[in-house]
Amino acid sequence: MTSSANISVDPLMMDLFRVELENNTRTLESGLVTAERDQTPERIEPLMRAAHSIKGAARIVGLNSAVTLAHAMEDVLSAAQHGKMPLTADAVDSLLKGNDFFASLARLEISELIAALEKGTDEIQSLSGQLRALLSVPSEVRRETGAAKPAVEAKPKDSASAVTAETPDFSASIVKSVHDGSAADVSQAADTCPAVPAMQTVSRSGAAQDKAEGGLVRVRSENMNRLMALAGECLVQAQSVKTVYQNLLGMKRDIVELEKPLRLFSEDQMKNQDGERDANLGETLTRVAYFEQTVSQEIIRFERFSRRLEHLAHRLYNEVISSRMVPFSNGLHGFSRMVRDMARETGKQIRFEIAGSTTPVDRDILEKLEAPLSHLIRNAIDHGMETPGERIAAGKPAEGTITLEARHIAGMLNISLSDDGCGINPEDLRGKVVEKGYVSSEMAGSLSRAELFEFLFLPGFSTARDVTEISGRGVGLDVVFNMAHEVGGTVRVDSESGRGSRFQLQLPLTLSVLRTLLLSIDSEPYALPLSRIDRVLSLAPAEILEIEDRQYCTLDGENIGILSARQLFQLPPASGPADHINVVMISDRLNRYGLVVDHVIGEENLVVRPLDSRLGKVPNVSAGAILDDGSPVVIFDADDLVRSIHQLLTTGKLQKIGKEGPAVKAEKKRVLIVDDSLTVREVERRLLETAGYEVVTAVDGVDGWNILTAQSFDLLISDVDMPRMNGIDLVRTVKADPVLKEVPVMIVSYKDREEDRLRGLEAGANYYLTKGSFHDESLLTAVHDLIGGP
Repeated sequence: MTSSANISVDPLMMDLFRVELENNTRTLESGLVTAERDQTPERIEPLMRAAHSIKGAARIVGLNSAVTLAHAMEDVLSAAQHGKMPLTADAVDSLLKGNDFFASLARLEISELIAALEKGTDEIQSLSGQLRALLSVPSEVRRETGAAKPAVEAKPKDSASAVTAETPDFSASIVKSVHDGSAADVSQAADTCPAVPAMQTVSRSGAAQDKAEGGLVRVRSENMNRLMALAGECLVQAQSVKTVYQNLLGMKRDIVELEKPLRLFSEDQMKNQDGERDANLGETLTRVAYFEQTVSQEIIRFERFSRRLEHLAHRLYNEVISSRMVPFSNGLHGFSRMVRDMARETGKQIRFEIAGSTTPVDRDILEKLEAPLSHLIRNAIDHGMETPGERIAAGKPAEGTITLEARHIAGMLNISLSDDGCGINPEDLRGKVVEKGYVSSEMAGSLSRAELFEFLFLPGFSTARDVTEISGRGVGLDVVFNMAHEVGGTVRVDSESGRGSRFQLQLPLTLSVLRTLLLSIDSEPYALPLSRIDRVLSLAPAEILEIEDRQYCTLDGENIGILSARQLFQLPPASGPADHINVVMISDRLNRYGLVVDHVIGEENLVVRPLDSRLGKVPNVSAGAILDDGSPVVIFDADDLVRSIHQLLTTGKLQKIGKEGPAVKAEKKRVLIVDDSLTVREVERRLLETAGYEVVTAVDGVDGWNILTAQSFDLLISDVDMPRMNGIDLVRTVKADPVLKEVPVMIVSYKDREEDRLRGLEAGANYYLTKGSFHDESLLTAVHDLIGGP
């Protein structure tokens, strides 16, 4: 075994070796899980080639211990490809262990990598021995314990020997180039090396990956973001040229209008002077006519130029957008392996299917999807899928299926994860909701299926009877919901007891561009994400109904409360009655409202420009953008809008739509809730508003402090663990302020240790309530003790 002290380290070659490990270990991990079920030579060959590539790369950099392990893996895969042995579950386990070892090396620095190889000598020898032992098992035993022999034999020309025969020359050329010159020489040597014989038949995913990775260039994410911003700026500026074009047309019209009185004056002068005309006047008319003709020609040239410029800007913008999109499969590395390992661990038989693996997904969104999808898959395996015996007893096949699908629908990315397991029992869930104290048994009985399933996304909520190492702590679905909300999407669940569950995420195609509906309110444009709009209606004034001083309209048999956007944003009321009323329907998970706007301008794709973080969370606003004419536009936060509408409809005195008159708010005690969990904020807000208090919410300590300093409140309720400013620091800041120090503060947190409670009280909190013991009465009692009734 080679000692690390004897290895001559070439940084460039070691870096190339790590890249080689990263690419080939991904191929091996996903391919081995697939090949365990489909052991055709076409499935196994790319795996053998990956192992062979690792072996060749390790030999080039002089890591003989890595060569030993990779060679043992290659021998097993070669034997499986030629039908000499099956890839049993034990064989795949051993190959995956070897692959895990190489994957761990790819994540290390160069100095750490060599040390890890030296330290892992015993592990390498053990793994290599396990793999060689698989080759020594008699064929009769293999047939009895393994999978059936593949039906298709690989041709000799596609075998590992054909690959190996051409590799030494390539290795030698690479080594010579590295020691003789620059990285460019290495690239040239690689380009002139003998080509490895291509597979006659490969899997679709393998072929697509090989084709896609052939021309990959690594670019830093911040560079891509800057390029995206510049492309957006270019498009906006190109489209703003239309305004210049319209101005030039106006100038041409002005010249024509100027020429008319001059010509009339000239004609009058000629009549008065017996047909003679002043020479200067004649010259002026000639010059004006020439100027008009010249401007007309330049306008034509400018119009052609502006069309070409806008076309090129659109092409540039679309190319940059495309460069941000990657196949959905790029974010699925490790999921097949995870399903296989967890299925074996739990004693279940599970087939994991992926549909739409080539669906383009924004890189930033794909990065955010890994944790939510992992939680959903783990929950499906641990809670959703039954054991083979249970499935057979229920009349199902022993093997269950989990399907992950991605596709584009109506300009949105739709991702669904479904299983054919036991599903969610609505009555069990209803009982759990009551047991946790979220609602009373009477209220729980009236909840619809959709409303009932929304409780699954509460932080800490779990229907699992036992907590395992896999799941059951109630943190997974909260992560899923928060991720979807963060990118402006939604998540819904549907389940049928005994037949399975389906979780569906609807997300924007990209975080850089947003499809919006432009609205006009008090002659100013505003944008609302199109994905959050249910309907847009044009109603006659007679269709606006009124009950108990609240206005509403009827849609699909449902009474929907409506509110004027002018009142919501404290703008002057519209003057006089309107012939028709424009209503935009928006909703969150439980509420649906209509927002009355002055005009609906139309759809528009906007390049999103985040607000400066120093502003904190601006109420009802998520971002900004620039329109084609260069004017700025505010992009509404749909969830904030729904909450603001709900709050005004339930606590304020409303002005009648189409009538003048300022809105007067009811004087109720005001409570500020600060919590980074949307679900917790919503539960606390609904509870307090039902009790009669006026409630405002904030997403973290900074947002809460900004709201506290701008408005007056009777009580502050805060979480502890929040981004930017935690609850303890917020309480200390409030109590140190000479104006706000008298405001009572209640902390509501999951931390239930005595030292946590004392820490909160020492910071200045007047009350400390744990979420673990949280229920309706406890919160209302605490609020009443601090500030009395509403």
